[in-house]
Amino acid sequence: MKLLAVFLFVLLTFRAHGSEAFKVVVPASQSIHDTRYTDLMELLTVALDKTTSRFGAYNLSEASFVMSEARYIVELRRKDSVVNVIWSSTSKDKEADFIPIRIPLRKGLLGYRISLIAKDSQSKFDNLKTLDDLRGLTVGQGLGWGDVALYEKNGFHVITASSYDGLFKMLVQRRFDHFPRGINEVFPEYKTRRDELPHLAIEQQTLIYYPWPYYFFVSRYAPELAQRIEVGLTLMIADKSFDEIFFKHHGKAIKDARLTERRTFLLDNPFLPSETPLGNKALWYDPLGLMSHYQHN
Repeated sequence: MKLLAVFLFVLLTFRAHGSEAFKVVVPASQSIHDTRYTDLMELLTVALDKTTSRFGAYNLSEASFVMSEARYIVELRRKDSVVNVIWSSTSKDKEADFIPIRIPLRKGLLGYRISLIAKDSQSKFDNLKTLDDLRGLTVGQGLGWGDVALYEKNGFHVITASSYDGLFKMLVQRRFDHFPRGINEVFPEYKTRRDELPHLAIEQQTLIYYPWPYYFFVSRYAPELAQRIEVGLTLMIADKSFDEIFFKHHGKAIKDARLTERRTFLLDNPFLPSETPLGNKALWYDPLGLMSHYQHN
């Protein structure tokens, strides 16, 4: 029995600390101005760091070429995919195709939407009172983004573009009325483009909200990697490092968003899987108490 115990210990130690590191490949940034995923890379890195003693060394890198979200979702389905971890809003199809790690990476913050608009378009928003009023304005979104179907299901006319950078140019060219962005996205996107696009502005009166959990998804062919990331994120929640990263990256945006001063329009999200942990308060940022609306509906 003692020999068996020693053998198992050596085997597990070799497995965890063997010479072959975990290869973790994520999508490449879509633009030199694209800062949307800095926080996610930090979360992933810390989760991998915290699990090194259990799972061994790792090598984290970006894909060698740029892909749209629609492309890297298709890519992850392949056994020989160039990426094995992606980040995306959840859906029933994605949770069937991939291994979802059901920990909202930004505590649901991406569901709080403030729009970018053309500078002279603020008057279109100043007197909005009902959801039908808001539906009268056209929405810009990226091709393949999960939000497209959600806005259409809620009765909005959506105009899409294949280029992330192109959406900002289309907006100031009045190809659509507004470009709803997560409050963690809208301020840095405006700041990095306001000189190049002087007619770009942040809308001042409205807030759109829908539950929009954003997860890490892992290839079905890499279950041990999925387990490792979930263990790492769970450890981070327990030791509060998850919240520290959340507020480090998003605390200023939350303050600048003035959430309580805006008119809030609630949209339905009929695409949420039943396994979505809406009732786990520890996983969500909910300063306006909006989650209760979705738990009952």
